[in-house]
Amino acid sequence: MKAFRRFAVFCLLCALGCLSHPQYALSQSAPTGAGAAQPTAVRDGQHDFDWDIGTWKTHQRRLLHPLKGSTTWVEYDGTDVVQKIWDGANMGLIEADGPAGHLEIYTLRLYNPQAHQWGISFSNSASGTLSAPAIGQFENGRGDFFDQETYDDRSILLRFSVSDITPTSCHFEQAFSADGGRTWEVNFIVTETLVKAA
Repeated sequence: MKAFRRFAVFCLLCALGCLSHPQYALSQSAPTGAGAAQPTAVRDGQHDFDWDIGTWKTHQRRLLHPLKGSTTWVEYDGTDVVQKIWDGANMGLIEADGPAGHLEIYTLRLYNPQAHQWGISFSNSASGTLSAPAIGQFENGRGDFFDQETYDDRSILLRFSVSDITPTSCHFEQAFSADGGRTWEVNFIVTETLVKAA
């Protein structure tokens, strides 16, 4: 039995010795040469919303009762004024009117330079509170931003998307998912055309 214990201790010490040797140490065994993986540079996206600074004419469609099988939409027309706060930060104020009444929406967008992602928070005159940010980034000219929140006492996912960006127009959509992102229901659609650049 003693011989077995000595042999086990010997094997353990040999293994530790091998691991501590520079030739075998994991922290020093990164591959080199043509086959080595090179660190990927992360794109700085702090100017991804610069195109949006200015005054826009906005048309909005809002689904009255999301996640209830509703097909009743209301429409609004108005303006969206977007102002730069600093590089990587801007705010927008939408004021619009339609048959369903007056709509006011405040948007705050902040870029996190460490995470290389944007956080988009919303508020409106009816709630008086700033939402938790929807987090995401732009890829291939489209931005998708996600958040988990409660709607009608249900935990849902929110997706806010920015697409079809041209120098004079853009498209925004908000969608909810009540099944963990397997299906999405669009409930807010915004198309904008530029009135005056900043």
